[in-house]
Amino acid sequence: MKLTLKQLRKLHDLTQKEMADKLGVSLGTWINWEKQETFPNVPFIEKISEEFGVSYDDIIFFEVKHGLTVKNKQKA
Repeated sequence: MKLTLKQLRKLHDLTQKEMADKLGVSLGTWINWEKQETFPNVPFIEKISEEFGVSYDDIIFFEVKHGLTVKNKQKA
């Protein structure tokens, strides 16, 4: 089952502060990861995987946004 960081935290019944403390990061850093504004580096990804017994492949760090389009540049 794939989980976001927020879902993983809630599954373990932890607050954002408790999760940040458990991983050794600031509360602000955890919040940014959870809100998908920033991405943890490899050592923290490994720590999250080990600490909570989940595979990297089962963690959703960024949601895929469907339906986004790229506008073509018009030639002048």
